[in-house]
Amino acid sequence: MLKLGVIGTGWISKQFVEAIQENGSWELTSVFSRSIEKAEKFGEELGLNIIGYRDLEQFFSSDDFDVVYIASPNSLHFEQSRQAILAGKHVIVEKPACSNPQEMKIIQQLLYKNNNVYYFEAARHFHEPNFLKVKDTVKQMNTIQGATLTYMKYSSKYDDFLAGKEPNVFSLDFSGGALQDLGVYLGYDAVSWFGLPEKVQYVATKLRNGIDGKGLALLSYPGYTVTLNIGKIANSYLKSEVYGLKETIVMDNAADLEEIRLIDGTSEQLLTQKAAANPMAAEVSDFTEILKNPTSLSSKQKMEDWLAVCVQVNHVLYELRVSAEIIFRADEQMREK
Repeated sequence: MLKLGVIGTGWISKQFVEAIQENGSWELTSVFSRSIEKAEKFGEELGLNIIGYRDLEQFFSSDDFDVVYIASPNSLHFEQSRQAILAGKHVIVEKPACSNPQEMKIIQQLLYKNNNVYYFEAARHFHEPNFLKVKDTVKQMNTIQGATLTYMKYSSKYDDFLAGKEPNVFSLDFSGGALQDLGVYLGYDAVSWFGLPEKVQYVATKLRNGIDGKGLALLSYPGYTVTLNIGKIANSYLKSEVYGLKETIVMDNAADLEEIRLIDGTSEQLLTQKAAANPMAAEVSDFTEILKNPTSLSSKQKMEDWLAVCVQVNHVLYELRVSAEIIFRADEQMREK
């Protein structure tokens, strides 16, 4: 059994634990939270008897788990991942893995020195059959003329922001904003399906504190442009499309990918494959396969391939932020070092 420790007790951690329970090869043993009571309650709600921690050093020095799932605020991902790697724990960190390329480079250097540790960014849709189906279909296109990808979803935390508060997801100090939170999905789409763009630009709708509530990103490729429509302060019901010559891939949602069609003039082909009820099931399955065979060369190669995409997406998101003059506290901290 793979023994898991979790940082963060929100809904996303619960969904991840439910996915590992369904998988059957994992056991949740430890939970870190700002209060032990909250950590223990998290375990109780899942029917588990776990060990609660509120001291991060004690948590990472524990022998009770081998893999840590990090679902804390974005700005904390880097430092908690760093501590985990140094403690010899495998890391599954929620997207975005890092706030900027400087943090990402340090993680890469640590992984090189600690090459027995596995590190994954939990970009869940990247592992799903429908994501891979779109990737394969794009590769088969003789001509690509661009794409329009949309993921705009009203955040439950925006009401708090409008009331004068500053939730983590709308905070520069916590590396929040639409691009960093939802744009990462579309970043994975673009990099995986089309490669690394030559040039990027982000036109952001900034809120009172300078964070981006929504925005339009333009990724320039040789001969075509990919447009990313991102937002956390409004809902969009637009479909996403990839344009070939006469054929078009049409998706209901560029992040959830529940329905995919290939339309060529008057003909239409349904490409959708049935997905698991828990959207994290596919990534958990992939992580499980690798972590149960940690000495396999193919396991290490898969992680390296996924990490390369993670690094590229991180770079694209950073360049987009820079183009819109959105500066995180994490960026300033890297400059101070």
